[in-house]
Amino acid sequence: MHQAMYEELKRVAARGETATYSEVAPLADLNMEDPSHRDEIGRLLGEISEHEHSVRRPLLSVVVIHRDNNMPGPGFFKLAKRLELYDGRDDLKFFLDELKRAHSTWANPTAN
Repeated sequence: MHQAMYEELKRVAARGETATYSEVAPLADLNMEDPSHRDEIGRLLGEISEHEHSVRRPLLSVVVIHRDNNMPGPGFFKLAKRLELYDGRDDLKFFLDELKRAHSTWANPTAN
């Protein structure tokens, strides 16, 4: 798991905010203009969310969104389906619910 990215996502969630893919990509020396780097950031974010799921916390990568539509990418929803957290019916509702859970969880990290 990419530790610097993980720590930044926790800080973003604790502040009740979101970050764009372009804002977090440099933490892993990635450039979102490069298609292979876009694949890699998806993989790194997936690892972080799989870890969070394994310790019964919300999918932390929910705080990373596309600048143009303010939503996570399709890989986020695919992972949520694979983990049986999401039935695929309403992306916006799942996103907002999971974002609220992540913000709440990391606003009080000592409770985790």
